[in-house]
Amino acid sequence: MDEKVFSVTLKEIMEEFQLEPVLEYDNLEDILVVASDVNRPGLQMTGYFEHFDSDRIQVVGNVEFAFLKGLSTEERYKRLDALFKHRFPCLVVARNLKVFPEMVDVSKKYEVPILISADTTSSFMSGLISYLNVQLAPRTTKHGVLVEVYGEGILILGESGVGKSETALELVKRGHRLVADDVVEVRRVSEKTLVGQAPDIIRHFIEIRGIGILDVKNLYGVGSIKVTENIRLLIQLELWDEKKQYDRLGLDDKYTEILGIEVPSLTIPVRPGRNLAIIVEVAAMNNRQKKMGYNAAKALNEKVLGEMNKNLEGNE
Repeated sequence: MDEKVFSVTLKEIMEEFQLEPVLEYDNLEDILVVASDVNRPGLQMTGYFEHFDSDRIQVVGNVEFAFLKGLSTEERYKRLDALFKHRFPCLVVARNLKVFPEMVDVSKKYEVPILISADTTSSFMSGLISYLNVQLAPRTTKHGVLVEVYGEGILILGESGVGKSETALELVKRGHRLVADDVVEVRRVSEKTLVGQAPDIIRHFIEIRGIGILDVKNLYGVGSIKVTENIRLLIQLELWDEKKQYDRLGLDDKYTEILGIEVPSLTIPVRPGRNLAIIVEVAAMNNRQKKMGYNAAKALNEKVLGEMNKNLEGNE
């Protein structure tokens, strides 16, 4: 099945980066950007259009303007007309450079907006690419809780009523931060990175059965919440099953695939008397240790095997 394509309107990009239009354009809400890559059309201005992607936003700066300035008025119009007839989403002029009259003419002709940015070309492009990578990223929704614990984004999943929100609230009380409760929007912003956040309408709110809806930001302050967080670990909470064998050593690392990325995962059984918040804290710290190259279970296993080998050698 084809992967769903997401988009962002040119109007939203203008507001995010405070871009000023050269003319009055009526179609800014209707222009959709679907490509996260950005192009500097230096080669295209020389006439080379092989592999040109018209879905990309075009950005020009000092280099392109210096090239255009060296052309005659007729030649400049000809080069710009050849570029603008591909009808890309927009042309962004960096550094507040003064737009050539020929640019305005072809912008009107093909109804391709020209926008002005005060930023340097490289600074604007890096910011725009980062923004588009998030806005256009493949995404999915998980029913769970996302918290930041010791700098680790922990996605807590489990059946309704298992204690996900209560665990998150206890973690907030212990100084950690809530990202999302009940619904977590997960986006793949790169080949190795998943970012989670809450839908705007329920951001900073948490539901506790028997109490109702709580505003975590107002109750515990702005330091208790975070808008987005990279997902580093997945914890699956489930009611304790006496017939099930749970991992007691942790020698084998387990992973769960989300949007094509393997995320380290743990299954934690829930029963009365277990302090889930402390368990999640320890899981976060242990996950950080593993990323730094230390695995306590493997270290203990090596010690045990080493002791067994010594005993065997002593009995020979």
